[in-house]
Amino acid sequence: MIVVGVDGSRAGLEAVAWAAKEARLRDVPLRVAYAMPRWACENQGGRYASVATWMREGAATVVAAGLDRARREEPEVVADSALLPGDPRAALIAAAEQAELLVVGNHEMGRLRGMLVGSVAYGVAGHARCDVVVVREAPPMTLGEVVVGVDGAGTGENVLRFAFTEARLRGVRLRVVHAFGTGPREFAEDRPELERLRELLTRWRERHQDVEVAEDLVKGHPAEVLRQAGERADLLVVGSRGRGGFAGLVLGSISQAMLHQAPCPLVVVRTSPGTPHRG
Repeated sequence: MIVVGVDGSRAGLEAVAWAAKEARLRDVPLRVAYAMPRWACENQGGRYASVATWMREGAATVVAAGLDRARREEPEVVADSALLPGDPRAALIAAAEQAELLVVGNHEMGRLRGMLVGSVAYGVAGHARCDVVVVREAPPMTLGEVVVGVDGAGTGENVLRFAFTEARLRGVRLRVVHAFGTGPREFAEDRPELERLRELLTRWRERHQDVEVAEDLVKGHPAEVLRQAGERADLLVVGSRGRGGFAGLVLGSISQAMLHQAPCPLVVVRTSPGTPHRG
């Protein structure tokens, strides 16, 4: 199953459209989910009953619009809906506990509403147990390429597994991008991590010989290199590696940057040990 969160925004509907197409590719059902305050879900009487009813009616309208968009995009996909009580981040994470993917929209408008939606995207990308797709905008046409950002030191098997699988499902080229810093020592091609990366890619290319692979070794800041590569991609894939303790459950700096800068749908793949991966 794929779970997609909606919030009444255009970005949410774009996320639904993307999720419906992905559900068709994977041949799995789709669930359109909307989170609202627990008290509004549970309040059937008392002082604020009319407010709770109004909020539930509004939520039902949002969910119905999401289901309508999903069915217009992919009529053959089995889709249902769910109203989730509680904070959107925690509620969506719980709803996607057994899902293959959790999909959310992300629009940054510089106002309170945009900040809240951005915080949901950041929160679920950093803590969901499944892989997360953040859809801010989709390319206007199919560009025929999936881009994955890798580094020899921390690239996980899960990141490449997801990227190769998506390229195969879509029948497109996979571009593997490895960015070095700007210093001469950082760009040395005989670095041990680069050798490890090449060995890892060789194994995955042998497993997926039907996937066309292009490799880019680029001098520059990783975030800027990936942003530019994403301009030519249908999908950008990165890992979620964090640093130590609780930070190990949140995003690394490059993933954080891509949440704000990715010009195409962004996949944040879980790389922490013990995380279930499917597909």
